[in-house]
Amino acid sequence: MLADLSLYNEFRSWKDEPTMDRTCPFLDKIYQEDIFPCLTFSKSELASAVLEAVENNTLSIEPVGLQPIRFVKASAVECGGPKKCALTGLSKSCKHRIKLGDSSNYYYISPFCRYRITSVCNFFTYIRYIQQGLVKQQDVDQMFWEVMQLRKEMSLAKLGYFKEEL
Repeated sequence: MLADLSLYNEFRSWKDEPTMDRTCPFLDKIYQEDIFPCLTFSKSELASAVLEAVENNTLSIEPVGLQPIRFVKASAVECGGPKKCALTGLSKSCKHRIKLGDSSNYYYISPFCRYRITSVCNFFTYIRYIQQGLVKQQDVDQMFWEVMQLRKEMSLAKLGYFKEEL
């Protein structure tokens, strides 16, 4: 039984000619309901840059503390820090940092923000795989349910649920 027959039909149409164009009906609905709400942060200019980097597959996330302190650039301090999230501006313990494209700036992010970003990245990775023809072992129903599972992850992330170990 399908929860959303119109989305299923939009997915089937999208799968026949997969595109990353956000205005196609299938992706438009997911952008409106999941991606935009998941990547909305109080620092909206940085949030827009994060979305662009995710769409372009140029965002990197790395744990904080793997590099010796003397190699951390001053610009990283300007973009939050280990105790302040660059996306929310809130004082939080930031165990990860992100880098957008080939910028030399790092932005420290809280576990809450990391989970929101990674849930969107996971969705994009899967639909890129479909677009590139790399998902072969699944039929269209299995692919659709995987998309629904990834949407569920984005929903949980935007509600604030995340794994503490992140």
